[in-house]
Amino acid sequence: MPSDPALRPAPDAGPAGRRWLPHRKILTFHGLGMPGPHVDAAERPYWIGAPAFAAALVRAAGDAAIEITFDDGNLSDLSIALPRLLEAGLTARFFVLVGRIGRPGYLAAPDLAALHRAGMAIGSHGADHVDWRRASDQELRRELHDARHIIEDAIGAAVTEASIPFGAFDARVLGALAAAGYRRVYSSSGGLAGAAAWLVPRNTVRADRPAEAVLDRLAGWRPRAASALRNPLRAWKHGLPPWASPPVSRGTADRGR
Repeated sequence: MPSDPALRPAPDAGPAGRRWLPHRKILTFHGLGMPGPHVDAAERPYWIGAPAFAAALVRAAGDAAIEITFDDGNLSDLSIALPRLLEAGLTARFFVLVGRIGRPGYLAAPDLAALHRAGMAIGSHGADHVDWRRASDQELRRELHDARHIIEDAIGAAVTEASIPFGAFDARVLGALAAAGYRRVYSSSGGLAGAAAWLVPRNTVRADRPAEAVLDRLAGWRPRAASALRNPLRAWKHGLPPWASPPVSRGTADRGR
């Protein structure tokens, strides 16, 4: 089974003067190949060709700081991404929209189990691809709690990570995620992530923004220094401890399932 790239040692862990700088280059993909009729116009620009994904995997195989994530739960996660990841000896995180499970063009419950058995991490992207900032308390519970339970039932394992739809969050959303017990939360804020980050910035890959260009922009000391300043400021702005992960524990409403 391939090792999780998030658990690899930091490639620059040796030089003491650079250990504290963020180094994780986390890419977000959506669909691979040609988008089918199930993909609406707003999501089509986020689909990339299989050769472009293969090129990104070449970079990832040579750089332990690069991590791969997927959002939405498109069927191409299984048909295109999985075999290429396995060939490269890599793993990825797949964040699934529960409301799309089993629909044409999307992963079904057995597909989630197959990804999990192959060594991939499965997380939640919520239920209905809505802006969590605008969700009522009842809707937010469906997005953060009910969606997770459905994925857990499909894969037979705990779901401890979530990615935020549209990368849109505020203090209320982050507080609800922490209270729900998510051990790590992925945004789309851009930049590099620290080794122990709870709120994890990612970098979105699009047809007009290929992975190689994204990775080139993240190279060198300037992006690392900028992320070292920006990440704690972003956390402070939204009510998180700037230099530490928030305490999280599964909420009482989840007990006794």
